[in-house]
Amino acid sequence: MAITNVLMYEGDNKTFVWKHPEETFNYGSTLIVRESQEAIFMLNGEVIQVYGPGKHILETETIPIAKGLSRITAGGKVPSRAELYFVNKTEQMAIRWGTDSKIQYMDPEYNFPLEIGACGEMSLMASNATKLLVKVVGTEKNLTQQQLVTYFRAFLMNRIKTTLAHLIVENKISIFNIDMYLTQLSDAIKELLKDDFYDYGVELKSFLIMTIVKPDDDRNYQKFKELYFRQHTDVVEAELQQKLAIIEEQTRAQQTVIEAEALSKKRQLEGYTYQQERGFDVATEVARNEAIGQMSNVGIGLGVMTGMSGTIAGTVGSATSNAIQSAINQNSQMPAQKQCAVCGYLNPSVNAFCENCGGALTDNRFCQACGFE
Repeated sequence: MAITNVLMYEGDNKTFVWKHPEETFNYGSTLIVRESQEAIFMLNGEVIQVYGPGKHILETETIPIAKGLSRITAGGKVPSRAELYFVNKTEQMAIRWGTDSKIQYMDPEYNFPLEIGACGEMSLMASNATKLLVKVVGTEKNLTQQQLVTYFRAFLMNRIKTTLAHLIVENKISIFNIDMYLTQLSDAIKELLKDDFYDYGVELKSFLIMTIVKPDDDRNYQKFKELYFRQHTDVVEAELQQKLAIIEEQTRAQQTVIEAEALSKKRQLEGYTYQQERGFDVATEVARNEAIGQMSNVGIGLGVMTGMSGTIAGTVGSATSNAIQSAINQNSQMPAQKQCAVCGYLNPSVNAFCENCGGALTDNRFCQACGFE
């Protein structure tokens, strides 16, 4: 096998641990460790040396595995086979996860059985390179994101399904508004999972529930879903109608106030008060009803006019006087003509002599025979 003089990481960004293909290293070779990486030399499954970021020259003094070896081949080569691992310590994001079976529980609001699923993303970072290499990698050449999730799937699924069902019931979270609690549920599950990952040298940087898979093909779920949305729709509609009714009442009240203020301003400009206006309306109505038998209205009009003065009072008084005079004239029993006692001809009441025979006209109120009125 060819001897490599420059040793560096050649894996991709989705790899946690990458093993260098060479197992025989030449003294004087250059080891390059990038930022967020660590290089680990192992011999016979035992960690011998850990290198941090930087440039390292592999010499006998810097490789403890060469110390104590009595046989060194010509050319300064290590006679035993060693292993060089690079650990990528960058935060690896968008690692997807999903429940492998349905989560069963009783809906806390409507008390009917449900089966849901969940999926999301998480980000992981190698926090302890040596622990990760020893406890997880073993003799494997590489450790990718997918391999790591596969190794952790057992406790990952157990924690997620148990905790999710428990939190939903404990906090009385309805299936119909569970999306409002995704952040709260994600944080709670992360707290339980981080210690499990830490035991293997991995830090759980973030854990997100992105989707709750609802049982859309379940008839019971569809029935309660319809009931839930209809109930809330009716409530919202009733509240909206109530608000509209209040707005309409407020609008009418404001309109009344505006009209009253405008009318009050008009009275001030024309020089009369509300009481005077009402009195004028009553007097006008009395004058309009000045027929026979309406004499009681005259009294009402006179009472209303009491205390009125100025131009309005004069106008109202004049209208009322005319009404009274008209009523008196219509109800008077005085004769409008004089009858001639000689020929019986009806003459105007102002005539002193009969227009027919020329005889003197007398007052018809008195009997011509006995003089009785």
